[in-house]
Amino acid sequence: MAAARQNTRMSIQALHGVIAPLLTPFNDDLSIATDLYVDHARRLFDQGCAGIAPFGTTGEALSVGIGERVAAIESLVDARIDPKRMIPGTGLSNVVDTARLSRACLDLGCAGVMTLPPFYYKAVTEDGLYRYFKCLLKNIGDDARVYLYHIPPIAVVGIPPSLAARLHEAFPDNVVGIKDSSGDWDNTRALFDIDGMIVYPGSEVPLLEALERGGHGCISATANLNACDIAEVIRLHDKGDTAAARALHDKVVRFRKAVEAHGPIPAQKRLLAISTGDSRWANVRPPLTAMPQDEGEALLARLEDEFGDVLS
Repeated sequence: MAAARQNTRMSIQALHGVIAPLLTPFNDDLSIATDLYVDHARRLFDQGCAGIAPFGTTGEALSVGIGERVAAIESLVDARIDPKRMIPGTGLSNVVDTARLSRACLDLGCAGVMTLPPFYYKAVTEDGLYRYFKCLLKNIGDDARVYLYHIPPIAVVGIPPSLAARLHEAFPDNVVGIKDSSGDWDNTRALFDIDGMIVYPGSEVPLLEALERGGHGCISATANLNACDIAEVIRLHDKGDTAAARALHDKVVRFRKAVEAHGPIPAQKRLLAISTGDSRWANVRPPLTAMPQDEGEALLARLEDEFGDVLS
C-alpha cells in the first residue's frame, strides 16, 4: 500500500491557476449542506479554478469537526470531483488529530493537505515548530504531502521562511509548498527563494509579482465569487499579454478590497444566498454572525455599480 501511495504522490503536479478556499454551506440546523457544497465546487471549476481548498479559513474550518470534514470531502469525491484538484485544510492544534485528518484526505486521493502550525501555545520556538512538523509527518506516513499554512494575522503562530526552508530541505517530498496569508510581500518573496518550494500567496493582490517569480497562482477567498476574472489574469499573464493582465488585475484587487471591508465569510455567503435564491447560503456557524439581508443587498448594489453583474 505504501508503494502505491508513493507512486500516486510523485505523479501529482502543482496546481497552476487560482485555487478557491471553498466556502462551507450549512443547513438551517447548521449541518453541512452537501448539495450546495457539491454544486458550488462544480461552479468554481466551471468558472476556471485550477483547484479548491476545502476547510481553509474561509471554509470556517475550525468550526467543523474532523468527521464532518471527511464526510464533506467524500461527498465531493462521490460527485466525481477530482480529488487531485483538492488541497483540504487539516491543521488542528495537535499532532494526532491533524495526522488523522490528513491521512483520511490523502487516502481519498487529495493532491495534498494544507496544515496550520500548532496555534494554541504562543511564543513557541522555531525548533519547537520543527519538531511538531517532524512528528506530524511521521504520524501521517511516508506519502505525506503537506502545504504549510502561514496566516499570522489569525493563528498568531507563524511559519517563517527560515522554518519553511528547513522543513522543505529535510523533507523535500513531504513538505512541498506553502500558502502565505501574511499579506507581507517581503515574506512571500523570501519564500520564492526556497528552491523547489511551491508558493501560493493567500490573495490575488500580489498575484502578478508571484507569477513573475515563477509562481503557480494564488489561493484566494474571493475566488468564491470572482474566480473567472482571477483565472483570466493568470491566463493572460501566461500567454504574455502583460498589459491586459495588469488592467484586469487592478479590477480583481479592487473587487477583493470591496468585499474584504464587510467580513469576507458572512458577506460572500449572503451574496451567494441572494444570487442562488437559497437562503441556506447565508448561514454561518457560531461565533460568526450572518450578514443581514438588507446589508447584503446594499453590498451587491455597490458591487454591481462598480463591477457590473458580479454574480452571473
